[in-house]
Amino acid sequence: MISIYAFVFLRKILREDGGFSFFRVMVLRGEIIMNTLVIVLIAAVCLFCGYTFYGRWLANKWGIDPKAKTPAVALEDGQDYVPTDGWTVFAHQFSSIAGAGPVTGAIQAAAFGWLPVLLWVIIGGIFFGAVTDFGALYASVKNEGKSMGLLIEKYIGKTGKRLFLIFCWLFTLIVIAAFADMVAGTFNAYTVKDGVTELAAAAQTNGAAGSISIAFIVFAMVFGVLQKKFNLEGKGEFFVGLACTVASLAIGMAFPLIGGKDAWTGFTFAYIFFASVLPMWLLKQPRDYMTTFMFAGMILGAVVGIVVAHPNMNLPMYTGFTNEKLGNMFPILFVTVACGAVSGFHSLVSSGTSSKTVENEKDMLKVGYGAMVLESLLAVLALCVAGAAAAADGTAAVGTPFQIFSSGVAGLLEMFGLPIYVAQCFMTMCVSALALTSLDAVARIGRMSFQELFSVDDMENAEGWRKFLCNKYVSTIITLAFGYILTRVGYSNIWPLFGSANQLLSALVLITLCVFLKVTGRQNKTLIVPCVIMLCVTFTALVQRTLALVNAFSAGTAVFMVEGLQLIVAILLMVLGVIIVVTSGKELLSKKAGSEVRA
Repeated sequence: MISIYAFVFLRKILREDGGFSFFRVMVLRGEIIMNTLVIVLIAAVCLFCGYTFYGRWLANKWGIDPKAKTPAVALEDGQDYVPTDGWTVFAHQFSSIAGAGPVTGAIQAAAFGWLPVLLWVIIGGIFFGAVTDFGALYASVKNEGKSMGLLIEKYIGKTGKRLFLIFCWLFTLIVIAAFADMVAGTFNAYTVKDGVTELAAAAQTNGAAGSISIAFIVFAMVFGVLQKKFNLEGKGEFFVGLACTVASLAIGMAFPLIGGKDAWTGFTFAYIFFASVLPMWLLKQPRDYMTTFMFAGMILGAVVGIVVAHPNMNLPMYTGFTNEKLGNMFPILFVTVACGAVSGFHSLVSSGTSSKTVENEKDMLKVGYGAMVLESLLAVLALCVAGAAAAADGTAAVGTPFQIFSSGVAGLLEMFGLPIYVAQCFMTMCVSALALTSLDAVARIGRMSFQELFSVDDMENAEGWRKFLCNKYVSTIITLAFGYILTRVGYSNIWPLFGSANQLLSALVLITLCVFLKVTGRQNKTLIVPCVIMLCVTFTALVQRTLALVNAFSAGTAVFMVEGLQLIVAILLMVLGVIIVVTSGKELLSKKAGSEVRA
């Protein structure tokens, strides 16, 4: 009897005219065509279950003490160590990690088909990415808010620390260069045709997005001062933050600034300089909080649009193991998706900034694990928007991943009566904010990595040159100067190395976390498999990239400022990675379980 009812219900669902027609599955081009709403619902349920069950299981296994003094409370200095409400820290974490990666990676990797991307985002997000982010945050909070470099020094040794910091600093340069070039290109109001520079069709929209960004900085600092002076929390913080966000959007749209790429590049580097040296509470935290409103609006617009329109996923389900442009699915899929599934960069945010602001240990799960699964959902939404934008025959939409995503969501927002100019400005700003919130975080982390590389225990009696290099202004200028040099190479030429470096960083972090958990008597078995897999993925990708660059030089088609710099960086990453893995592996095997008293 139950099976009969089930059959009747299923038949109703699959009927084109049924009340649940958005659940129907069609067969076209010899393959199953899914509805985007079904895909989003499947992903959302899986990610929610991962957070509820696996995330909480890890928290219980490792141990959370709500009564313990966190580093933010014990070491409060008003600069980096600032006790902060859990949801505000969550906003900072999510805004910092939800950069260009989840959108760009998911859409680019869809060349292999939407199903492999979906599976990797869900599985990777739950068992790889969220575990890494949460683990890095947890280990840092349990160790006085130490960054990943200092954690490596404690559990692996000074040599491992120095090598990791060099690796980390090189990685931040890649991120700074790629994302700064991306932001400047988004705000650029000009285009070149046949050697003639002229205003682009989207000049006003791009200029408005740039104006909004400037207004965001001003209002973020106002918001930060108000938070500090009146100790804003809860509803007060929410409404003041929302008012500042709306004001920034309104002013920016009303007064667009028309400028070229070079001018906006200068603005971007000026902003991340101040974001790197100013106290967290004055600029970084309030801006991240305000940006979260925009991200929420963007995600809500995409979700509601998909629910209402429920367009089909027009991209092919699976195109084959090998893609003509990208290469083989292994390792390219796992490197390309990157931030939507697992990212080493996230661990730098977790241990570099978020761990110093967590007010209560009970907030660590939602900050570390929760922010990552939400980013995985963002990657799924980007995949579905790209699938809806594709032609019915499976041909992908024309444009960069950001352009496809922003135009797709803007189109969904227009369905609800939002003026086209407002929708385009909003989405252009969201796209740039994705990169800017990662930029200001990675610039600060790059500065701190440079300082830690040259610092010693007794800095008061250290040599003059060490004090000079460890000065936060000097270290920031040096970091941004090298990032600017790489920016001149161009985003498209830098991005190929980002995914490999990012994923290798995640593997190195996982090794460190394995050592930490082992010596403190905590379970580390769940981290070993992700660690081994990511090591295999990243080293395979780096070797393939290196061989391709060598072949380019052999064929005489390589340019030093492009392929040459890539080759140098790729070799450095591999050498440093191998040395760190060997050093860390020896420590992992030699350390006794439970040899350190648990914090």
